[in-house]
Amino acid sequence: MSNLEYQPITYLDISAEKAGQRVDNFLHTYLKGVPKSHVYRILRTGQVRVNKKRIKPTYRLLVGDRLRVPPIQIKPLILPILNTNRKQALTNSILYEDNFLLILNKPAGMAVHGGSGINAGAIESLRVLYPNAPYLELVHRLDRETSGCLMIAKKRSMLRRLHTLFRNGDIYKQYIALVQGHWNPSKTEVTVSLRKNVLQSGERIVRVCSDGKSAITKFHIIQQFTNTSLLQIQLKTGRTHQIRVHTAHEGHPIAGDNKYGNKDFNQQMRQLNLKNLFLHAEKLVIDLPEIDYHLTIKAPLPENLQRFLTNLD
Repeated sequence: MSNLEYQPITYLDISAEKAGQRVDNFLHTYLKGVPKSHVYRILRTGQVRVNKKRIKPTYRLLVGDRLRVPPIQIKPLILPILNTNRKQALTNSILYEDNFLLILNKPAGMAVHGGSGINAGAIESLRVLYPNAPYLELVHRLDRETSGCLMIAKKRSMLRRLHTLFRNGDIYKQYIALVQGHWNPSKTEVTVSLRKNVLQSGERIVRVCSDGKSAITKFHIIQQFTNTSLLQIQLKTGRTHQIRVHTAHEGHPIAGDNKYGNKDFNQQMRQLNLKNLFLHAEKLVIDLPEIDYHLTIKAPLPENLQRFLTNLD
């Protein structure tokens, strides 16, 4: 237990910046280093209280609430050490920044956060790059293998607004993918529902399931090659692995997809020097008229994918 720090009982007064979020989500952020299972345990057993009353994990915090957090042992948050080259590469990957939001052109192969054997992801690295930033939180996630636009909120109020847009499907998210075969031009939308499963090995996998969560993906053909199609894809919902599963379900898996793809096709692509998944989060459009905030950001296709397309052509 020597690598744990003891945090005594704590009382927190909820400000307008913190209000509106579910208490379980607030605690996951506040108690970094504490397993989610333990957070739910202290909620379930009544050790967490709001205004001296027991609350459910779904309770949304209000301005002026007094939150009691019980004594707890926390694994110290150890930030990664970034050398000069890593800092420069991360700085060069920043597409946009203002007082509310930071948008990163995440490289393929970089996880968005640490865990599962990964010491540090994009968010931990950015916290090192911005040591004086009081608040940096992921707005959404991208698969480790996917490159492109990743949003990081710099204020809780912006995170809350963007989560509302995501829930309502009001953020425009556009991707580029190279898939196997010739996509049918008349297939402009896929709407099969998806369910997330966890295998005995602990691996997450998503499957088409009639009683799963609704998922809507729109498709447009950019260009067709000998045995591949370059697609522009719009996400109307944000399910885990949604694009990868929908394209595979239609018989056109994404090039380089080792989880849902075709092994023979992937081998052909590797022989042509494709070294990673060909899926790129190309464009974001954010519209928040209530605060006069309008933003359109486009992430250029990584050089290695652009070279690969040139060779195909």
